[in-house]
Amino acid sequence: MGNRRISRDVKIAALNLYEQGHLSIKKILAWVGFSRSTFFCVLRLWRTTGDVVRPQNRTGRPRVLHHDIDYLISLIHHRPDSFLDELLNLLKHNRFISVHYTTIHRELERAGMSTKKLDEVAEERSEPSRLDYIREISQIPADCIAFLDETSKNDKTPGRRLGRAKKGKRATKRRKAVRGRRLTATGVLTSRGILTSTVVEGSMHHDQFLSFLEHQDASSPSALHTLAH
Repeated sequence: MGNRRISRDVKIAALNLYEQGHLSIKKILAWVGFSRSTFFCVLRLWRTTGDVVRPQNRTGRPRVLHHDIDYLISLIHHRPDSFLDELLNLLKHNRFISVHYTTIHRELERAGMSTKKLDEVAEERSEPSRLDYIREISQIPADCIAFLDETSKNDKTPGRRLGRAKKGKRATKRRKAVRGRRLTATGVLTSRGILTSTVVEGSMHHDQFLSFLEHQDASSPSALHTLAH
């Protein structure tokens, strides 16, 4: 019979039966199904270490940042855009730990920290004001709310920034280098969809914006006045 792993619970049960004198050693071995030499090896290990399983020898070097990963995570929460060399210097000066930046990278990955696109939030943003706005606007019916926004494009805007190519090769695509004519589109979005929109060449200035709000179509009533009524 080849080597097999004996359950830890079976070993402890066999030792309890033996030490409490419930069964003889012959009957215990017949029930648990392992040899006499294995039984006494387990008994000796139990009396020496207090356990029936030998401690496993871990290979490799011990982790240097085992107790300092929480400090790294707090730094990431404070400054998500920190570079690895910046974290390395903070560890060296504040925790007196000198490691390679790849060690920091691996420990952050083990802690579930990944690299992703940074979501920028305005520093001047006031959370109490945002909560007040949400509380007030939640009292208005959805049919009476309209959102107005504008966007612009030129000949370079529709370009994709990611591509594929074989390893060692550049992903290349020919595209226009001149911006070309700039167009600005403005629209009003409601719960019923886009209510009205307009497109002007260049940037929309103050007078054009007010004219768009007052009369989008000279042959029909203003869509915004229709929404208000």
